[in-house]
Amino acid sequence: MKTIVITGATSGIGLALVKAYLSEGHQVFACGRNMASLDALAHTRLTPLSFDIGDKQAVLAACSQLPAIDIAILNAGSCEYIDDAKHFDSALFERVIHTNLIALGYCLEGLLPKLGKHSQLSLMGSSASYLPFSRAQAYGSSKAAVGYLARSLALDLKAHHIEVSVICPGFVKTPLTDKNDFAMPMLITSEEAAQYIYKGINKHKKEIHFPYKFTLLLKLLAMLPNWCWEKLAMRMST
Repeated sequence: MKTIVITGATSGIGLALVKAYLSEGHQVFACGRNMASLDALAHTRLTPLSFDIGDKQAVLAACSQLPAIDIAILNAGSCEYIDDAKHFDSALFERVIHTNLIALGYCLEGLLPKLGKHSQLSLMGSSASYLPFSRAQAYGSSKAAVGYLARSLALDLKAHHIEVSVICPGFVKTPLTDKNDFAMPMLITSEEAAQYIYKGINKHKKEIHFPYKFTLLLKLLAMLPNWCWEKLAMRMST
């Protein structure tokens, strides 16, 4: 049995991950704000922790209660789009960067001391970081930074025998994506996403991307000259 910590665990991919790890007999510390969804599980190996990841002191206080951790999955995040780039919404940009990146730093400060030899740390990035997308200046920037952060941490934590991976999903049906007002090709369920992540962590993959047909297509498109993708992206956004 392993000890797992999952942030953003009260809905979507996070909640599906909680259920997946519990079903395999692991001890799960599930972090989030909406405790009702976790209380409904009423599982003996589940310990809910309620705090806002944007509150540094609350994060550090909650992390101080944790035992040694085998796997930490930092899944919590948000998504907002900038609809008018000419009139750039800096407040929106700040909110997204704070939640997806700065708050991630709070979690790292609190959790890394709990990770010992042969433990695993996984950060939630996005396949949106592979290519620039219309309206995604805030979200895409934050997730591109998460990818860099994961790769950089992997270098420095190797000496401590801590593995680091980045998760890069395509479109997953969650309360966040339910708000999207555009087509989401190859959309998968949160449960399917959780299985990709669970298997990827078990296989010690450094990058866990899915669904494969979609993410591989994005990777191929990213190899095109910039002008090719810009032309295609503008056609898609109209």
